Amino acid sequence: MNNKRLKTPIIALAFCLFAACGGGGGGGGTSGGKNSNPNLPPAPSLPDPSSAPALKTVFAPYFKIGAAVELNQIDPSTDPADVALLKKHYSSMTAANALKADTIGVGPGQYNFTPADDLIAFAQSNGIAVRAHTLVWHVTSPTWFFTPDPADLDKTDPAAYRAQVRQRLKTYITDVVTHFKGKVYAWDVVNEVANNTADSVYRTDSPWYQAYSAGGADGTEYIEDAFRFAHDADPDVKLFLNDFGTEWPDKRKNVLAIVQDLINKGVPINGVGHQIHSNIFLQASDVDAALTAVEQMSSGLINEITELDLSVYNDGSNYGLTGPPIATLSKQAKLYRDLFSIFIKHDASIDAVTTWGISDAQTWLNSFSVIRIDRPLLFDRDGNPKWAFWAIVDPTIVLP
Repeated sequence: MNNKRLKTPIIALAFCLFAACGGGGGGGGTSGGKNSNPNLPPAPSLPDPSSAPALKTVFAPYFKIGAAVELNQIDPSTDPADVALLKKHYSSMTAANALKADTIGVGPGQYNFTPADDLIAFAQSNGIAVRAHTLVWHVTSPTWFFTPDPADLDKTDPAAYRAQVRQRLKTYITDVVTHFKGKVYAWDVVNEVANNTADSVYRTDSPWYQAYSAGGADGTEYIEDAFRFAHDADPDVKLFLNDFGTEWPDKRKNVLAIVQDLINKGVPINGVGHQIHSNIFLQASDVDAALTAVEQMSSGLINEITELDLSVYNDGSNYGLTGPPIATLSKQAKLYRDLFSIFIKHDASIDAVTTWGISDAQTWLNSFSVIRIDRPLLFDRDGNPKWAFWAIVDPTIVLP
């Protein structure tokens, strides 16, 4: 049972809400402005950034608040703004890339732990917990995992080839999880292993699935193995299956089928990570359904929001440096407010809520899926809190 103490409600914070109050604004086109109709009251302005409460304090009664972090963002000489935001606002952080296999796994039994060690040292020195992301992901698994030795082993003896890949996976997970034992509170053991549509449950184009299928064997067993290897290396760390699109009914059904299969086999899995890479047209009720579905599977399963961001785009628009209209930022803020209300409702099962990035200045959506300036996070390109920030820390604040 994932029990938590009873929570007290958020205390609404008092802010200047109207332009006449002289509240400070954030950069990147996020501030409110005067209405063109003189018969209407002035639109509310953003509160002074210096009055922003720490996210980790506001949400401490409910769950940890985290952000995905790159190595350059912990260096005050190169990125003082993000360092300041991390120290003030976050009780958790995720290594965006430093803990992935293509960074750590130099070769069989050879590792580069330095980037991850540096991130974890920063976190520990600032009282920030660390989520580890990720042990097995088809996108970042180096080819040496799947290169047979000798070269024709996969052709002459498929069973031996599969056993070789399995042993490499075991050695890698055992060594990596052991290295970080006691330094991280959770591992995304497998990432994005479910198929997106109802055609099949599992992602079959993964090199892990294909290698494990050698000789007609069960290609899905790498998932079970990964969890067992991780648990054996550190029985105390929480182990997650992490995936995107759990808010989509077909994808959610596949994710839940995989989780249920693991539970039926007695595999040590602690929870589901919901990425929630989406946009401002997301229906919050779909996220609510995903969290509820996991809770209904087992009272012992943990939900974590692992990679949250809400793009301001859902088409070919490009707002550039001037930024989107205030109505767009208000829509984003209202959606963030709705989502955090849902997260609080599910706080008995949610252990952490993590955004994929700290501020709009450094978000993967600036280069994916097209190159354009996006604004998906709680802090703007200057590191100032946006309407989305104020909407979640003060449920009563008036949005433009």
